[in-house]
Amino acid sequence: MRLRSLLAMPELRLEVVTGADELDRTIRWVVTTDLLDPGRYLRGRELVLTGLVWRTGPADSEAFVRALAEAGVSGLAAWDLTLGAIPDDLVDACRRHRLPLFKVPEDVAFATVTEEVVRYLSGARAADLAAVLDRHRRLVEGTGLGAVLDLVGHCHVLAPTGRVVAGPAPADPAALARAFLTAPRLPHHEPALGASLFPVAGGGTPRVADWFIAFEGDAADWPAERRALTAELTAIVALERARRDAPAAADAGLLVGGDAGRLGLPDRPHVAVAASGRGGLRPGEVRTVLAEILPLRVDALLDDEVLGLVPAAGRDVAADLQEALGLLAPGLADGGLAVGVSDAAESAELRGAVEEARHARRLAATRPAPVCVVRHDELATHVLLLASVPEDVRRIFQVRLLDPLHDYDRIHGAGLVRTLETFLRNSGSWTRCAEQLHLHVNSVRYRIQRIEDLTGRDLSRLEDRVDFFLALRLAGS
Repeated sequence: MRLRSLLAMPELRLEVVTGADELDRTIRWVVTTDLLDPGRYLRGRELVLTGLVWRTGPADSEAFVRALAEAGVSGLAAWDLTLGAIPDDLVDACRRHRLPLFKVPEDVAFATVTEEVVRYLSGARAADLAAVLDRHRRLVEGTGLGAVLDLVGHCHVLAPTGRVVAGPAPADPAALARAFLTAPRLPHHEPALGASLFPVAGGGTPRVADWFIAFEGDAADWPAERRALTAELTAIVALERARRDAPAAADAGLLVGGDAGRLGLPDRPHVAVAASGRGGLRPGEVRTVLAEILPLRVDALLDDEVLGLVPAAGRDVAADLQEALGLLAPGLADGGLAVGVSDAAESAELRGAVEEARHARRLAATRPAPVCVVRHDELATHVLLLASVPEDVRRIFQVRLLDPLHDYDRIHGAGLVRTLETFLRNSGSWTRCAEQLHLHVNSVRYRIQRIEDLTGRDLSRLEDRVDFFLALRLAGS
């Protein structure tokens, strides 16, 4: 309950002495005390009742109120039967510490205040339990998460991409998603966003393949009843997630064979997507991630690879994937995703599109980035050839061509490798190379001669230029 609810209880007739702008504070319990420093007996959000027996002088008021404020008390209700008033020094101390102060009428016993507050709190908890049962009923009736969240209030269900699954849209869903993906452990309170984040599936499910619930406030301050309600809501959302994920994967043979008719696809262009996980990301979880990002018309699991078809519809599927997976990258510290994307293909060409996507996925898997998306057009370049070369051969090729130059640069600081890169990038133009390096042409000629002397190659020959170009690409991959 909130402090202002006390003013609506006619039996109590409490009056606000100071702190009228703080009446939205919540009350967890009510405590009566006559100790000068009761802080060690308080846990926060109490309504404290006192008859001021502890007060021997004005200085005591400051000590008493400071202890309450530091303990996180929500409000103070007081009356001094001996004085017949509330001392000004107590009012001033409450004002300084922004602690709401209520005057208790002389004829109202503290026991009456306690009884009324406890009855109110108990009724609210009973209502919470009734609401839980009602949520189950509504879910079974098929009204879904919207009706459930309307009952709970002050929470949102989101996907790790920041998409709002259910509930009102929060102020910054992307920031909530980042906090969920990067939290050291869950549940997690994010003070900057004023929210507590709970995973829906939890356990061994990677966060990039899960949903989460964002509740307002710090869960560490919640009473046991609120924590139980949170667990109940999480279970309900998990059921809804399972219901939405229910459609089964297609037959992988049909997808690889490009049988559009048996797959039930309309006769229009589609883009094929192939994806695999790294680290602890399992194929089923990869499928969940793809389905979150793309409108998959059909998908299938083939060993450790996920295959899917997306309506082309003029969209750049690879760009959409790269952007969305970039948002998920913070949650892939222990794993990753390799994705290949085909060109748009008509129904009769789907088999070739699927093979194209699978080749692109294999190329993506050779790259070290946590998230890598390879387009179909990269398959027509030297990059595909380099990806097929065994790692030990790649290393020997680099060592023989580039190590003499790296060694020379370390000793002399000559910048031979940078000169070589610039020279090749400008197709062997001495003038353009000199301009970009801010050198005289003769200095460039001297450096190129030194490169040829160290490697035994001739940079006027196309074959040697190609070898150096490929070695530099291997070094940067």
